[in-house]
Amino acid sequence: MATISKKICMVGDFGVGKTSLIRRYVEREFSDRYLSTVGVKISRKTIETINENRQDAVKLQLIIWDLEGHTRFKAIAPSYLQGAAGALVVADVTRVETIENLKERIGLFSSVNPKSSIAVAFNKTDLVVESQLEKIPQYFDVSRFPNVISSYFTSAKTGNNVDEIFEKLAQKLIS
Repeated sequence: MATISKKICMVGDFGVGKTSLIRRYVEREFSDRYLSTVGVKISRKTIETINENRQDAVKLQLIIWDLEGHTRFKAIAPSYLQGAAGALVVADVTRVETIENLKERIGLFSSVNPKSSIAVAFNKTDLVVESQLEKIPQYFDVSRFPNVISSYFTSAKTGNNVDEIFEKLAQKLIS
């Protein structure tokens, strides 16, 4: 079975949990220690999945680019985003401004990769009560963005929906 490689970018404001989501997915670990990403950090994970169009197994290597979230990054972001098949755009459910910034983050990624797929992670759900999550659509409606294939409430700490969001994006990348 041949291996297909696909680049995906982790995009979002600083401190939303991009690196933690990657660590949970790739290394099955979580740390409460905050380490700011400088520039870009690249991780890899190879998975086997099913190509739903052809109904055959595919070995897929995800090359995950963890991009820094600071505003000074905007000038060089397009060069890092180029060539990505997909993105995981992340917001922190405890910080409304990160949810409000999703539109800008999705817009930037889509302007560089208009045919790519995007999944949205509303992260850190372990820090809020369920009723707060119900308010998220008033701040951001994912259905307004045609290349957003799905959104999930995630927690890098508990692992809730972490595998699911990466696998949903991976499925889209090979179909």
